[in-house]
Amino acid sequence: MRQSQLFTKSRREAPKDEESLNAQLLIRAGYVHKEMAGVYSFLPLGLRTFEKIVGIIREEMNAIGGQEVALTALQNPEIWKTTGRFDDIVVDNWFKTKLKNGSDLPLAFTHEEPMTFMMKPFIQSYRDLPKYVYQFQTKFRNETRAKSGIMRGREFMMKDLYSFSRTQSDLDAFYEQAALAYERIFERVGIGASTFKTFASGGVFSKYSHEYQTICDAGEDIIFVDESKNIAINQEVFTDEVIAALGLEKESLVRKKSIEVGNIFKLGTSFSDPLGLTYKDEDGESKPVIMGCYGIGPGRLMGTIVELLSDDKGIVWPEAIAPFRIHLLSLGADEVTDGVYRTLTEAGIETLYDDRDARAGEKFADSDLLGIPYRIVIGKRSAESGQAEVKRRTGEDVETVSITELSAYFQNR
Repeated sequence: MRQSQLFTKSRREAPKDEESLNAQLLIRAGYVHKEMAGVYSFLPLGLRTFEKIVGIIREEMNAIGGQEVALTALQNPEIWKTTGRFDDIVVDNWFKTKLKNGSDLPLAFTHEEPMTFMMKPFIQSYRDLPKYVYQFQTKFRNETRAKSGIMRGREFMMKDLYSFSRTQSDLDAFYEQAALAYERIFERVGIGASTFKTFASGGVFSKYSHEYQTICDAGEDIIFVDESKNIAINQEVFTDEVIAALGLEKESLVRKKSIEVGNIFKLGTSFSDPLGLTYKDEDGESKPVIMGCYGIGPGRLMGTIVELLSDDKGIVWPEAIAPFRIHLLSLGADEVTDGVYRTLTEAGIETLYDDRDARAGEKFADSDLLGIPYRIVIGKRSAESGQAEVKRRTGEDVETVSITELSAYFQNR
């Protein structure tokens, strides 16, 4: 992509009402546009990164047997009334409106009920199980105060997978598969070393659930981490009882601020019982389906990566999710740089080409702000010498590479 054709522009300052670092940087770099508090639109560069995160999650969900669907955001209130969760006293962050006939019409804040109800025609026998179904779907939550940028929105995308199993042991086995898939996701997007499987409250579903918490000063949660065992406990369940059950030592646990980037729950029959999702076993006896749910917000993950990895110059994207692999800058050598751009693009190397008529200082500052992993600079001297300057976004060293060998240089890395 030629940067001169990109309709977005960088900004020196973020909106004064934006408190979170992730939103400040993403807005300044032209990755997102703030519609209102807690509501953000993704712009071309931001959407490229967002879709790469989605792609990684999708690959890992498919690898453990997930089948992708897309449910509606408009909800049937009768399904929710069956489980008792339509009442505002039970769930206080609904967005609800009404049809012209006066009947209620809610916007989904999650999809356990609709997904369970949808599966009823397809699960009748033990032969129909297990099934693992997931989606990327917009959720709406009427948050009192949305203050964490794209990490906590009133409208946001969520990947939610639901498992449907015959027995508790079947659920337990898949639950561990899902946990490992989550660990692979966080490793692939560049935050694996800072993210811990965390014991948390299971709410009404079970005694405990698991969260994936990323250590970060911008976090809203408090966890206690045993780094040697790669495990943590959420403050909400931090008792002597839980520590002992996990075989941990209270001197070894360190208090940290963190951001929740994913969660997994064993739902049991909390939804299959009231909604009548049953199957016939080998003896013809009707039994409730045993369920689990597994959530990750791609936008929340994207915001967390910005919070965790950015520096005083701007965003730093891991290579797997950067909008482009290379930021190519022409400093008065457009003819030569045009040829390099064509060669890189034809080789399938994703390149953002800064061909704008702008000062060198502006181009360098924008490149640092955008956070693309590699920068190639071609000026008049390098055009004459046939050598380009290559620099990593996270490094200080500049490497000289022959212009004719740039494509091979990046293909071999």
